[in-house]
Amino acid sequence: MSSILTLAIETSCDETSVAVVEDGIKVRSNVIHTQIDIHKVYGGVVPEIASRNHLMKISSVVDKALSDAGVTFDDIDFISVTTGPGLVGALLIGLSYAKALAFSLNKDLVGVNHMAGHISASFLMGAKPPFVCLTASGGHTNITKVNSYTDFELLGSTKDDAAGEAFDKVARSLGLSYPGGVQIDKHAKEGDEHSIDFPIVMMGKDNLDFSFSGLKSAVLNYLNSKKMKNKEINIDNVCASFNRCVVDTIVNKTMLALKKENMKTLCVGGGVLCNDMLRNELKKRCEEEGIELFIPDKVYCTDNAAMIGCSGYFNYINNKKDSLILNANPDLKL
Repeated sequence: MSSILTLAIETSCDETSVAVVEDGIKVRSNVIHTQIDIHKVYGGVVPEIASRNHLMKISSVVDKALSDAGVTFDDIDFISVTTGPGLVGALLIGLSYAKALAFSLNKDLVGVNHMAGHISASFLMGAKPPFVCLTASGGHTNITKVNSYTDFELLGSTKDDAAGEAFDKVARSLGLSYPGGVQIDKHAKEGDEHSIDFPIVMMGKDNLDFSFSGLKSAVLNYLNSKKMKNKEINIDNVCASFNRCVVDTIVNKTMLALKKENMKTLCVGGGVLCNDMLRNELKKRCEEEGIELFIPDKVYCTDNAAMIGCSGYFNYINNKKDSLILNANPDLKL
């Protein structure tokens, strides 16, 4: 049986990424053009600028992905593309390009939920359902029960600020550059994580939902109090203490989900999983409790097209294809 090649496109936020994926799990190429340096000037992603940059770069990124994979458009079996959630303008650039390719090349089109993509990054690491999956990104912090390659059951989700949002907002209040999570992780390694008693919000004994707005507000109140009293602020200690609260919240709820679902396999994904303390704490707790852990390489945690190609493949072989009237949905649910 011949292999199935997917050309996958991801433009949900500030990274233009295109990948060629073979049979859903073999990454032939995964090209990522990041806009971080562009948005760093503004302290966060500017949607209109992101959309324009996607438009400028997408053709060259597609060409490089095909070249790196050693294939041409003729070798591609179908086109996979992110349809949401994300910035609507950015999504429309990738989706419009994918639809044009599908039409002109007479290829099938498969839309992919961005969060399903983050879950599918674990399939690239060899994970097989069923398992519990933690996905933590700029706009979402979810715990999902993965019943099959295409069947996902949401167990807990963000109710206000997601972990990634909290990192960016706290970093901005400290005068740190974008992206905030990277800067806080860096400073946290130099600070005392027990120096400041910030709150850990669990929202009830058995609750699997997440809320980081209270923690974010506690940090802002602490900083304002210090400034009003003209007291020195130790940025390293603030970052370390805040980071510890976020990590403890995420890890404790994730381990609770595994216990409630009687699962012994945990997969993780999303940009927040680039946080070294979070990665190390998950490894430690899983080892202590006999949980098999799949943590994707950091390149597959941040937004990338390889994960979209993987998710699209499993939709494709289950005949979940889309027509050319497919539209972007910035609030698409898992």
